[in-house]
Amino acid sequence: MPTAVERAYDLSGQVALLTGAARGIGLSTATMLAEQGARIVIVDSNPDVAQIAASLGASHIGVSIDVRDAAAIEAGVADIIAQTGRIDILVNNVGVGLVAPAVELTTEVWDVTMSVNLRAAFLFSREVGRHMIGRGYGRIVSLASQAALVALEDHVAYAASKAGIIGMTKVLALEWGPKGVNSNTISPTVINTPMGQMTWNGARGDSFRAKIPVGRFGEAEEVAHVVLYLVSGAAGMINGENIVIDGGYTIT
Repeated sequence: MPTAVERAYDLSGQVALLTGAARGIGLSTATMLAEQGARIVIVDSNPDVAQIAASLGASHIGVSIDVRDAAAIEAGVADIIAQTGRIDILVNNVGVGLVAPAVELTTEVWDVTMSVNLRAAFLFSREVGRHMIGRGYGRIVSLASQAALVALEDHVAYAASKAGIIGMTKVLALEWGPKGVNSNTISPTVINTPMGQMTWNGARGDSFRAKIPVGRFGEAEEVAHVVLYLVSGAAGMINGENIVIDGGYTIT
């Protein structure tokens, strides 16, 4: 007989849609949710997204959707629901990290950052949220950042977009919590992924790492474990929260 913990974390029969999950935090999370029995739908611009999803098991799906295109998201979510019959879990993970001093940041970079990091999270939440509300159940987890909480040089667009994620999520939690849909955010520090290593390498990375009390950057699997908790049966009372995974950086 399964233990109470095993029952709480059993996602068998559930469908999880994850954006930007062909690598990094998204792929680690998709893998972990699949191990707990969820059927995974990966949305990513990677041309190999179908093969990446299939590598998790035969039932999993990979879909290419332009996350800057509202009509494409609306149609894509409808197609996914038609194909799978349900979406129980949404993980808004897709993002870009384009950095520059504020005085040098172009309008184009600002707009791309807002479109991918914030607007896409809203559009997926809205379209999937309608379905979840109709079913009376859902779990939404959106990836924010420690940059939403403390100032980081060269991160003006990124920080604004991630702060927006937290604000958006609080409203969704208030409006949709009574309808069975919980919404939360996770704010990691630098994570050892290709995106994190691209920005925080060399002396810059060494200097930043030294400011983290635990003395290291995070790992994608550590974030995935928190996502798993938030979408599990153990976290029914967690709604509208922002869980910080930063080794203590924001306490200093």
